[in-house]
Amino acid sequence: MPTDTITPHGRPRWTTRAAVLLPGPGTTPFTFWYLAVLLATTVLQRAVGDSVSAELLAGASTDAHNLWHRPVSSLISSALWIDDSGWLVYVLIFAVAVAPLERRVGAGWTFTVFASGHVLATLATELPVMVALREGWLPPTDARWLDIGVSYGFFATAGAMVPVLERRLRLPAVVLLELLVGVIYVADEPGSLLSVVTLAGHAIAVHIGVLGWWAWLRRRGLTGTLRLPRRRRDRVRPDAPLAGSIAP
Repeated sequence: MPTDTITPHGRPRWTTRAAVLLPGPGTTPFTFWYLAVLLATTVLQRAVGDSVSAELLAGASTDAHNLWHRPVSSLISSALWIDDSGWLVYVLIFAVAVAPLERRVGAGWTFTVFASGHVLATLATELPVMVALREGWLPPTDARWLDIGVSYGFFATAGAMVPVLERRLRLPAVVLLELLVGVIYVADEPGSLLSVVTLAGHAIAVHIGVLGWWAWLRRRGLTGTLRLPRRRRDRVRPDAPLAGSIAP
């Protein structure tokens, strides 16, 4: 292995870089402890069994019924649960999108960005459903669908990272986020009302992050500050002396 790929401690440089990118309690406390909470609720789901888990998730859901009777608690509790098999996936996507923002703006502001996506996208999609239920345009069963997870907050945070990227990376990043929103829709139950509402929520959350936080990030001087390393090539000038030769 080439010597320039080894750190002074004997570890490959790529392992050191990966360790730096992972969330930690000191560098990214919001990301780290949020993932810890999600791990705890994931373990709890498996420990209590399917029937009790279903009751817990139904009580935490931001469906129309819960939002009508206890809006604040359901908005908070719905962000504390994920699918019981998806925790490792969230570690990866939080390390890619949430932790980098936290390193730049701190835990408090990262929480604020995350919460803005979770709360505003939920209300923007569920309030029309609540109106439709009240007017009798939807059946009563649509008041109690299961709506939990952190995807709205994640998409808002990922969207807020777009202005931080250097200019040439912004359009590909937006396209990637929109494609991910579409993939989630297709992988769910395309055509159902819940999947359409979720699709709209994800799209709204992305634009909350990109457009809603762009001006704030610009005022803090953070736009365009994340750049990919450019490969440097050693070039020999035509008039440069060859190695080992004596310059005149």
